[in-house]
Amino acid sequence: MNLANLGLSGLAAATARLQTAGHNINNAATEGYNRQSVVVSSAGGRNMGYGFVGQGVRTDSIERSYNNFLYRQLVNAQTTGASLVSYGNEITQINNLFGDRTVGVSPALQNFFDGIQAVASAPADPAARQELLGRASSLVGQINDANAFLDSQRENINTQISTVVTQINSYVERIRDLNQQIVVAKASSSGQPPNDLLDQREQVLSELSQLAGVRVIEQDGSFNITIGNGQVLLGGDSVFPLQAVPSADDPTRTVVAYSAPTGSGRSTLVEMADASVGGGSLGGLLQYRSEALDTVQNDLGRLAAGLAMAVNEIHREGYDVNGAGGVDFFSLGAPKVIESSGNKGSAVAGAVLTDANQLTAQDYRVMFDGSSYQVTSVPGGSVVYEGDTLPASFDGVEFDISGGTPVAGDSWLVQPTRNAAGSLKLAIDNASQIAAAGSPAGEADGDNALRLAELQTGKALGNGSMSLNEAYSQIVNKVGVLTQQNGTASKAQATLIQQNYAAQQAVSGVNLNEEYVNLERYQEQFRAASRLIDVSSTLFDTLLGLRA
Repeated sequence: MNLANLGLSGLAAATARLQTAGHNINNAATEGYNRQSVVVSSAGGRNMGYGFVGQGVRTDSIERSYNNFLYRQLVNAQTTGASLVSYGNEITQINNLFGDRTVGVSPALQNFFDGIQAVASAPADPAARQELLGRASSLVGQINDANAFLDSQRENINTQISTVVTQINSYVERIRDLNQQIVVAKASSSGQPPNDLLDQREQVLSELSQLAGVRVIEQDGSFNITIGNGQVLLGGDSVFPLQAVPSADDPTRTVVAYSAPTGSGRSTLVEMADASVGGGSLGGLLQYRSEALDTVQNDLGRLAAGLAMAVNEIHREGYDVNGAGGVDFFSLGAPKVIESSGNKGSAVAGAVLTDANQLTAQDYRVMFDGSSYQVTSVPGGSVVYEGDTLPASFDGVEFDISGGTPVAGDSWLVQPTRNAAGSLKLAIDNASQIAAAGSPAGEADGDNALRLAELQTGKALGNGSMSLNEAYSQIVNKVGVLTQQNGTASKAQATLIQQNYAAQQAVSGVNLNEEYVNLERYQEQFRAASRLIDVSSTLFDTLLGLRA
């Protein structure tokens, strides 16, 4: 090998290094970019009899500074962080709603009982009666408004779930396309890694993982992706998209589903359990809905039901200013019963609240197996009743089936308190109807109003363990604890993400100062290799001159 070829091999290596360093510098701020470097080796030597003469340098490949373990650590941390952020965005809103002691349900409840005390002290005073009626209306309005806010948040979560599912499908398709491009690029380059395509695919995967916790299996250089309990999103070149659909058990609730083949080219939608979708903003939304929103709205409904039923019970035993017997002070809607979309029978399920003190603030699923009924709690699935017939009463609710014949497999979701706070209304519209008296003897009697006032501290809920004020305080405390837990976990996770990112960047990130130094080194190598070619040319000219 002559000096010119030695110089050419050096020029090729130096050029590749200069171009790679420039590529690194240009992508120093590119998200997901891994620093690249040129891999070279000696071209070996040629046996000349007196020894081996070197044949220069060989450019073997361009590789990424990449550590799969550090990348996975960072992605997993970001997945958990995204879940905490989406959960926190929602829980903070209801914490602001319930945590303010100066406005809302808490002061309205206190004002209501203060109004009852005023009527008990001066039952014949029309101003005190009118004030109580106004305060009762305000309390109803505050409870209705709080429930309306929770309903709007529920609708917003449904919208967010649909949006995130659409985004997930889009990201999976992009990964499928990048899989195909990577395979083609490898085949056309004799197996050399297409580093920039690999970076792009991993960045898309990172962004996908912040939407939902997914699992990745790499096979023959392609990514296969699953979610939940192993549902395939991407297998080979096939994408299996998710769908956001109304739940078969509760059409007001958007759930995640996938299509499963049933044979003969047909498929059916299979709903995924909320708990199976963990991580990412989708997992955070689903966890928040089941852990916080459902329970808080049920608890608020139990408070509303307890208030209405306890006040009505006592109020009906009193007498108004005209000596007439008391009527219901509040009105309350019936428990919400939702028929499963898969029901085949004609039976209609119903439920009635019978005892507010026994209400658990849980939902229930009634199932018919063809011969008997089973009622389980939701969530949890604990069996609370089994029997051949309905009606049956338990947990302060009477369950009944009427108006038709059930078929095996039929089921109904019963939500005794979910809508109670929204259905609460003031049933009287005249202050003279307030049954403050304990007997029809006269309007100066405030004995029944005193009994109503005792409800403020009386244990009207939780099987005799909570007053109405304590029930509301329990809601506030529950929301506050969940908010605090989320905030603490979010801060810790943000720190972990920063640490994992720093560790990953220490290996894969571009150091501009280092690249500037490399530019100088590779420029010198280029000049030296060029000099070899120049020397070779000079020596060749000298030889030609000798012949002349």
